Amino acid sequence: MTEVVSPISGRSVQVVIGIDTHRDQHVAVAIDQQGVRIGEHRLPVTTCGYKELERWCRSLGEVRAFGIEGTGSYGAGLARFLTGRGHKVIEVNRPDRSVRYRKGKSDPTDAEMAARAMIAGVADATPKSGEGEVEMIRMLKSTKDSAIKARTQAGNQMKALVVTAPAELRGALDGLTASDLAERCRNFRPGRLDSPTAAAKYTLRSLARRYRQLSREFQDLKTELERLIRMTAPALIKAFGIGTDTAAALLVAAGSNPGRLHSEAAFASLCRVSPLPASSGKTNRHRLNRGSDRQANAALYRIVIVRLRHDLRTQAYMGRRTAEGMTRRDVIRCLKRYVAREVYSIIQKPVQIVSKAA
Repeated sequence: MTEVVSPISGRSVQVVIGIDTHRDQHVAVAIDQQGVRIGEHRLPVTTCGYKELERWCRSLGEVRAFGIEGTGSYGAGLARFLTGRGHKVIEVNRPDRSVRYRKGKSDPTDAEMAARAMIAGVADATPKSGEGEVEMIRMLKSTKDSAIKARTQAGNQMKALVVTAPAELRGALDGLTASDLAERCRNFRPGRLDSPTAAAKYTLRSLARRYRQLSREFQDLKTELERLIRMTAPALIKAFGIGTDTAAALLVAAGSNPGRLHSEAAFASLCRVSPLPASSGKTNRHRLNRGSDRQANAALYRIVIVRLRHDLRTQAYMGRRTAEGMTRRDVIRCLKRYVAREVYSIIQKPVQIVSKAA
């Protein structure tokens, strides 16, 4: 490739590419090392479009990095393509409302703001690779969670129908759990729908069969999810208080490339268990981190609760810190940070930990 040289300075041109992503079309804007906008390119969301973007960027100069919005959604395919071609990819958050209020909202403007965020150092996060076993775990967990939600909805609908069903039918079904109700109703024979009782039986049978189908789907997904987690991070699943769902949430939060998390403090920040400075004037204080991954934070909370109930060391820590004047909520926050540190050491060095356990 011919090196592109600036006609003014005589030096090679280094460019930063900001990309605003959408479902069918992405918009890229190039900025040089002086912060001057030097080009705009629109590309279709296809492999050919990705290759054309790469050729266009190289024609402008030496590409330092690509800043992409939505690397976990619309920009996932482009991020994987560019990473696979050896380019540096940075995850960029969309501009805040104040910037959009001053500069307006358009795809090229958002792409330019993404590039300028990289130059300013505001955006420096490495996106998840979206590959390997962890990506498979993410897909299975998402589907399993939706199956649980749909099954719960079906169970609630059955119970609501029983409440309003004719008296003879309600008397036979009232008080049953959702699973028992599904077992009782799945073989109903409503016959011709010529009465409210027949309609109620028909509806309950339909919901009961849906409930059972979702239960089978949930069990199949749970089995495959457990197999993948035990294969991917056996040391994590063996840690005290960490089950399948919590391990999956923490692995998904870290991603297939946990090396992008440069320290345990970065992982703690990702899991919302790191304090943030909130000082002003003579007031020096910190506040809770309200951003990042809520599911990972909930997973850490569940681990802490399990250990408080069954782990003697955790119970002793709770007793010691409450005697010092800390509230139970504050102690749980401390414990969540300790668990985050433990999980980080496991996901960063799974091979060494497995070999020690063996």
